[in-house]
Amino acid sequence: MTKRFPEGFYWGASTAAHQVEGNNIHSDFWLMEHLEGSIFQEPSGDAVDHYRLYREDIALMAKLGLNSYRFSFEWSRIEPEEGQFNQEAIDHYRDVLKACQEFNIMPIVTLHHFTSPQWLIRAGGWESEETPQRFARYCEHVMQQLGDAIPYVCTINEANISIGIAKIIKRHQAQETAQVGVNTGSMERMQQYYAALGKAFGLPPQEIHSFLGARSEKGLSIIFKAHEAARETIRRVSPQTKVGITLSLYDIQSLPGGEALAAQALQEEFLQFLPYLEGDDFFGVQNYTRYVYGPDGYIPPAADAEKTQMGNEFYPQGLESVIRYAYEHVKKPIIVTENGIATANDERRIAYIDQALQGVQACAADGIPVQGYMHWSLMDNFEWQLGFSKTFGLIAVDRSTQTRTPKPSAYHYGSIAKNNALL
Repeated sequence: MTKRFPEGFYWGASTAAHQVEGNNIHSDFWLMEHLEGSIFQEPSGDAVDHYRLYREDIALMAKLGLNSYRFSFEWSRIEPEEGQFNQEAIDHYRDVLKACQEFNIMPIVTLHHFTSPQWLIRAGGWESEETPQRFARYCEHVMQQLGDAIPYVCTINEANISIGIAKIIKRHQAQETAQVGVNTGSMERMQQYYAALGKAFGLPPQEIHSFLGARSEKGLSIIFKAHEAARETIRRVSPQTKVGITLSLYDIQSLPGGEALAAQALQEEFLQFLPYLEGDDFFGVQNYTRYVYGPDGYIPPAADAEKTQMGNEFYPQGLESVIRYAYEHVKKPIIVTENGIATANDERRIAYIDQALQGVQACAADGIPVQGYMHWSLMDNFEWQLGFSKTFGLIAVDRSTQTRTPKPSAYHYGSIAKNNALL
């Protein structure tokens, strides 16, 4: 029996401005990538030149059979200096939205996807009480100019991401200490990097608060207050636009004796933020794998478990569980705003997509209002500190020529979208 999806289902893919556009020279990440001794494997440079080739990329999405596109506006392009808005950047994103309309691609716009203007970091970054107001001012300007062409907005991407990053860093540090002790050379390099970072921003290193940096409880609340301030502003200036946020959610599981630790992780990573989401129109789910807890804490994937290029366990069935427990708590329409796999084996990407979508379809069949699925990502792109080494894309990019080549997974996923059903 053919497993169909709801009528009007949004079939799409996602990107983030800094990872695909190239030359975001006013962003904090651009500065960090170019420091001597940078922790980035390589700078983003031209990335995949999406800032110039966006129309070609949107046309290709439509040709493949997709009907929606989640992408982000780059704050540092639009407001390169505080209070100074760049009309050229606004006009560019207006053209991107026009291209979406021309090719019948429904846009889902993210207003902040990890990168921030350098001036914001110098002004206290994501630990400053002034940041919510500054973010809302940026959102107001954007939505006044472009809101009539934006049906869905995600204010902030993975607003809870710093919690997961802190846990991953702690685990890696524990593993390194257990295996080889303290690596003095590595520590010296990091100290040199942070010294260079402080010099570049004109701040003591401990006062540099980028979005993906270390986060205090106050900083976490500031991020979610920024979401609330943005939502209020967007409602006022663009009332027809539906507003939501995206969170990074693992499928949190427990073995006997690990139930309390799993419940604690769920509270830390998701449930504590529910009050900030009450006024939203939809919720953006982002899931890639599972985390399993036992009596002594997190249990890494088995040595023989299939893993992705990111070191995650291959576990597409986690998406269904995450959608179910997210909806149980938020009681709002769900859009899967990111789900995918970093792999050089495209057959495994196809398998991942099929298994993930089986879970999405099962949720929809049970009456959960899942409105869309945005695969991460549209193209192979710049994976932050890891450079261009990780391949998440449905479309391969030869960066020497910026030639796009859809992978078999792109055609496979496109066929599902065209038929609105699992094949």
